[in-house]
Amino acid sequence: MSKKNYNFAIIGAGVIGKSHAEMLQHVERGNLIAICDIIPEKAQALAEKYRCNWYNNIEEMLENEPIDIVNICTPSGLHADHTIQAVRAGKHVISEKPMDVTLEKARQMIEECRKANKKLAVISQHRFDAATIEVKKDLDNGKFGKVIIGNGAINWYRSQSYYDSGDWRGTWELDGGGALMNQGIHTIDVLQYLAGDIESVYAHCETMGHERINVEDAAVATLRFKNGAIGTLVGTTCAFPGLSTRIEVFGKDGSAVIENDRLVHKVFRDDIGEVGNYGGGSQSRTQEEINETGASDPAAISQNSHVLQINDLIKAIEENREPKVNGLEAIKPLKVILAIYQSSKKGEQVQIDEI
Repeated sequence: MSKKNYNFAIIGAGVIGKSHAEMLQHVERGNLIAICDIIPEKAQALAEKYRCNWYNNIEEMLENEPIDIVNICTPSGLHADHTIQAVRAGKHVISEKPMDVTLEKARQMIEECRKANKKLAVISQHRFDAATIEVKKDLDNGKFGKVIIGNGAINWYRSQSYYDSGDWRGTWELDGGGALMNQGIHTIDVLQYLAGDIESVYAHCETMGHERINVEDAAVATLRFKNGAIGTLVGTTCAFPGLSTRIEVFGKDGSAVIENDRLVHKVFRDDIGEVGNYGGGSQSRTQEEINETGASDPAAISQNSHVLQINDLIKAIEENREPKVNGLEAIKPLKVILAIYQSSKKGEQVQIDEI
């Protein structure tokens, strides 16, 4: 018996919407049937490329099309509003990150999906990377021993023209923040997923390399984890021309480094003879590989892990379980980022659970 195919619709035909349209071509059981954007020309152009229907009215699209899953690709501060509109129309949702820009809105998303009995997945594709899966498995199996340090760094670059390309970019209202909220949230999510839940932060956030934005383009924070580990976080969009992302997990009995989404170092005390060389292989990275991470170009992001996450949502619907990155998981990095902003504003340490 053949399995059901799922009809997808996209709300938002900008850079990320275009990425979702392309990645859906690689979802074996996914059919893209409609695209909606408030700018008709953008919706029409993208829909014509992928041979589907287009709208500039969300309500009309939700009423007229036999949609199973809606991909929310609008500005961050609109994610909750559009998610709620979709689930109230009986659709499942996969929202781009962050799930929204306030905890109030994020919690409302979770509650509305619960009441409607609809699945909510939030894009955190790097949890589905082979490197993340491997390190997580070893951490859960105790191979690292006690976790001592967890570090994250997002050394990316965005031009001034990037921020000038949309009225919502670089605003608190719709972007929700800068280098951390928009670019760094993936790294923050994977760091806390691997090293453990973060208990408190002490941070400095500044606008230093761009004009006409009122959010941070440079941020540093010290972290304390609930398991007793400590660490650091650095995030910027000023690292010309766009360098690496890096996650480090150091335990009493082992260490791992994920750089540009690839595992470049993993060694354990018990098998140091087998893994004596740093990385166990070549550490070189071509410019093409670096570009796949979005370090300098937000449109040039590898889609393999996105497809895995979309397939997980399909399986969650069929198995009546929660997606691996549901609302409760997606709210964790959001809380960390909002605590960092609060710490920078107040000039003091902030407890995550108190925000």
